[in-house]
Amino acid sequence: MNTFRGISISHISAPIHVREQIALNQDESKAFMLKLREFFDATELLVVSTCNRTEIYYLAAENINQDVIKLLLIEKGITNTADFIPLFQEFNEQDQAIEHLFEVGAGLHSLVVGDMQIPNQIKHAYQWSADVQMAGPFLHRLMHTIFFTNKKIAQETAFRDGAASTSYAAVELIEEVTALKPNPNILVLGLGEIGADVCKNLKAKNYENVFITNRTYAKANDLSQDTGFEVIDFVDATAAILRADVVLSSISSAEPFITKTLLQKKSSLAFKYLIDLSVPRSVADDVEEIPGVVVYNIDTIQNRANEALNRRLAAMPQVREIIHQAIEEFNNWSQEMIVSPTIQKLKGALEEIRQKEMARFVKQLTADETEKVENITKSMMQKIINLPVLQLKAACKRGEAETLIDVLNDLFNLEKQPTTEPKS
Repeated sequence: MNTFRGISISHISAPIHVREQIALNQDESKAFMLKLREFFDATELLVVSTCNRTEIYYLAAENINQDVIKLLLIEKGITNTADFIPLFQEFNEQDQAIEHLFEVGAGLHSLVVGDMQIPNQIKHAYQWSADVQMAGPFLHRLMHTIFFTNKKIAQETAFRDGAASTSYAAVELIEEVTALKPNPNILVLGLGEIGADVCKNLKAKNYENVFITNRTYAKANDLSQDTGFEVIDFVDATAAILRADVVLSSISSAEPFITKTLLQKKSSLAFKYLIDLSVPRSVADDVEEIPGVVVYNIDTIQNRANEALNRRLAAMPQVREIIHQAIEEFNNWSQEMIVSPTIQKLKGALEEIRQKEMARFVKQLTADETEKVENITKSMMQKIINLPVLQLKAACKRGEAETLIDVLNDLFNLEKQPTTEPKS
């Protein structure tokens, strides 16, 4: 009997330079699933790989977690596997793997609690599985249960409310201040960790008229390759600041980089929003004396993020309760799947008996009588099978299904009956 298991390496156990070496893109994920099927006869495979985690789930008769980890490391060109194996978390029991995947999908284990990107990333992973025919009845049901649970969490809790990271809170603020201006001109000044995160969030929000600049041009160019945003040479930063509707600055500077003198050159009719995420501040105190200039500093943004984070943390018990209810329902279905082949075989055995008996007497009956007997015997067969089916499902919940399956197999010689594949 196949069991659902998985392995994970994430920001909780490994630094970014390790996670970068192990991450899989779409093509690599698909190729890796095909190798797992070929080498280990694993089925119903799912590969989730983001900047914060790489996780692989599978159905198999044997526990191949160690083999999966080693194969992954070798595929990524890592030969000193012994140094990396301890960084992985293994889910050797089905309940563990399912619960972890539900919690990851909800954002409970994200770097930013309640991360709203992870559900989409898991949907992409599910699509990759379907693309290579690795998504069967179990994975289909599991994925759709997770998606439904996420929707329920969003509707019934505060877990998705607000932006719980500084960079996302800054983008949320940009959305608010430019709500009446379609496709605003946005300049991201400084591309350290927070500036780069802002760019990724702007990209996720489908902003297009975004310009980026950094003292190190190569860093800006690399980020441009990922986002498609236009790079401004740093020597032209002043002109770009004057053109922009929104300037988000995370530049490192001992003195304010954006000054009142600089901004006095702007058009008097245009509003300009400055979001200063720098410490020390890169926007001078007196710039708001200029009509139409509005400044938000790091404290404003972090307060927004902290308020959202606190709401999410307060909602976590409710989120876990929703997840546990969903897992219980999924497990009930999963357990019934175990007895589904036996139910199909039992139905087949009884139908075979019914048809043989019908064949003995049907020549002696009129067409009308044949139809009546057909209906009567089908009804009788359905009533006969109802009790064993109910008992099998009850035995599943008690963890005693195998005993009853063995009894039915012996009574009706079910091993000789063909199994009808359950539909997804």
